[in-house]
Amino acid sequence: MPVEIERKFLVLNDSWKPHVTAVRHLRDGLVARFGGGKVRVRLETPKAWITVKGAKDGIGRPEYEYEIPHADAEEILHTLCEGPPIEKTRHLVPHDGLTWEIDVFEGVLAGLVFAEVELRHAATILNLPDWVGAEITGDPRYRKTELFRQAAAG
Repeated sequence: MPVEIERKFLVLNDSWKPHVTAVRHLRDGLVARFGGGKVRVRLETPKAWITVKGAKDGIGRPEYEYEIPHADAEEILHTLCEGPPIEKTRHLVPHDGLTWEIDVFEGVLAGLVFAEVELRHAATILNLPDWVGAEITGDPRYRKTELFRQAAAG
């Protein structure tokens, strides 16, 4: 079973910007929630995906992701998802052998910035960059389903 293991942090400042190696613009929509899990559609021109995530177990959770036609994803986003899509620009920043993803939110969540890092093992010890602030991995206020709820409330 594929498992996503990630940790999330608030971002303290912009000192990560000179180290960006790639930038992606993403739009996400929540298709469904179930027992601690969710189904999400994500668009990034020219690709799109449906992702099914199970309930968290510590910092890991089952995750299945499938590429779908971009036109289908657009239709799902506009007909099956609640509220406006979550829009963000994702900046990839290498640090200490890992790739950090800095998400700068736009639209209804403008001003929110956090960093995620995916790990191979839950016990991985991180050497945190100086721009990383408080860990929010287990904070329910920063779960994507909560962000979708906030976006829908506008």
